[in-house]
Amino acid sequence: MTDPRPVNPGVRTVCIDAEHDGQRLDNFLLACFRQVPKARVYRSLRSGEVRVNKGRSRQNYRLKEGDMVRLPPLVSASSPTTGVAPGADLTRVLNDSILFEDEYLLILNKPSGLAVHGGSGQTIGLIEAMRAIRPQQKYLDLAHRLDRETSGVLVLAKRRAALVGLHAALREGEMDKRYLTLLKGRWRGGGRRVDYALRRSSGRNGDRTMLVDAAGQASSTAFTPVQVTELASLMRARPHTGRTHQIRVHAAATQMPVAGDDRYGDREFNRTLRKTGLNRLFLHASRLKFQHPVNEETVQVDAPLPDDLNRVLERLGIDTVPGTDQE
Repeated sequence: MTDPRPVNPGVRTVCIDAEHDGQRLDNFLLACFRQVPKARVYRSLRSGEVRVNKGRSRQNYRLKEGDMVRLPPLVSASSPTTGVAPGADLTRVLNDSILFEDEYLLILNKPSGLAVHGGSGQTIGLIEAMRAIRPQQKYLDLAHRLDRETSGVLVLAKRRAALVGLHAALREGEMDKRYLTLLKGRWRGGGRRVDYALRRSSGRNGDRTMLVDAAGQASSTAFTPVQVTELASLMRARPHTGRTHQIRVHAAATQMPVAGDDRYGDREFNRTLRKTGLNRLFLHASRLKFQHPVNEETVQVDAPLPDDLNRVLERLGIDTVPGTDQE
């Protein structure tokens, strides 16, 4: 298929290849124009700006290999051709962060402080940067997300078939995700699950905030102590559901918030930890294990704890734990 992200956006026609055969027309358009408002994309469908084989088509039309799709000149802010490109330092960091790659998947150790996509004041995110670094890669998309301040394992799909399979695994809870996190205070007892339903609440600035609410969506996180002190406890966290900010909210609900969490955390605790050099959220996606969406082999990827977090643990007298040291 012709790349739907040209240097000079304008009316263009693309031929659907086998990679996009069977995809809904609206989903195809939303992928072409990732940061154009959805309402604008759907309006282009209703108005006839989008044509399939020279005729109007419904949003739920399933594309077929060989279909010719007319794309209107909607500006996609996610395109790497918008004039924003990663600098040499970011390019080097991302190339060095690759943990696993094959024909279908690209798995990175995402650095803290980098959003997974641009927008909300971020001129460029990880996905835009990787598309710019690899212009020859016709398809590259996020299989899931990590918060901007969270580091660790992040999966990109290089084929739509892989993305569909990964999304199905996520929906069915078939991805085994493990995190390392530092919580306030001494954890009592062994491992346990925290089950609090969560609901989304929008702040004054449109920020996403999650609240514990029995009427919300069922959510579950398993916490296991690694090493505990009176000041802080190093924990493994395994989310069994995938709600926004889930680990952070569940930790806060136990009165043991995540260190460095400016939204759900404890300000005094965070000030104390800043003296150890902690200037970010102490939450790291350390392991991801799943069945490959195409060849069905088991894929397990471990991301070592970043040096800045290791230094914090050393200053607290907590033994550093490599990302592979997990049950």
